[in-house]
Amino acid sequence: MRTPMEIAQLHRSLSHTLLNLQRAVERWAVADATDLYALAWAQVAQAPPSETRKQREELQAFKKVLNSPSWLEEGHRRAAAGIRQDDPRRQTSAVQPNPRPAEEPARRRAPRRVVKPAEVTGANHTSLRAASSSSRNPAHTTEPPQLETGRLSEIATELRPLLEQTAHLGATTSWSRMRKRFPALPRLHRDDESVVLWLVDEERQDGEPLLSALVTVGDRQMHPRFPVIAEQLGLPCPGTPTQQQMTWSYEVLKAHQYWRHRPSRPRA
Repeated sequence: MRTPMEIAQLHRSLSHTLLNLQRAVERWAVADATDLYALAWAQVAQAPPSETRKQREELQAFKKVLNSPSWLEEGHRRAAAGIRQDDPRRQTSAVQPNPRPAEEPARRRAPRRVVKPAEVTGANHTSLRAASSSSRNPAHTTEPPQLETGRLSEIATELRPLLEQTAHLGATTSWSRMRKRFPALPRLHRDDESVVLWLVDEERQDGEPLLSALVTVGDRQMHPRFPVIAEQLGLPCPGTPTQQQMTWSYEVLKAHQYWRHRPSRPRA
């Protein structure tokens, strides 16, 4: 668990990264903007989602710009033409986020550092992956590689509105159904699936039920990793299968009731 001082220092570093990202967008610097976007998510992942909600919203706005064909085309055109990246000229047709206010002079960007899961939220990610690994079928060797924690934070941020919509409709879902609704969602390592669901629910408000309970397997059955995720999120989940099933069923019911009359957020 990070101290308030460490969180404040992280916010300061993240603010500089976002400022530099805004400047890279304004310079049409495609490569720099891509690197800074990844760096920002790696920094976001070093704090609980509840501490970085505003910054993740900004990053989602930047993602729309970085993926827009007009911005990419103009950036590549300028690079091919040898136009300096600090050229003050702008193309007004490109969609850009509102410039961030200048807080301090931009600092030189540090080399990108890969953040390991154990560095992110203490024992939470480590315990989730360890518990998940203990139940894995040794014969299963076709799983995709594990992703960097920054990428998992980005995926969790994008999935939460989708799970809110699922709860609002009184339904459940699965990873395969979510990939159909969200084509950009990659196939995840099973350990990474647990981490993503934990991240989705870590930022919930007081009294909110677990949206991760809505992710099922088979014929809308409890996900086998729900007890581990629930325990990590502070929800007591007794050890017998029958008790775990009852806890899960009640959490699904609470999620449906809680979101039934609440507008779900549109997915970015």
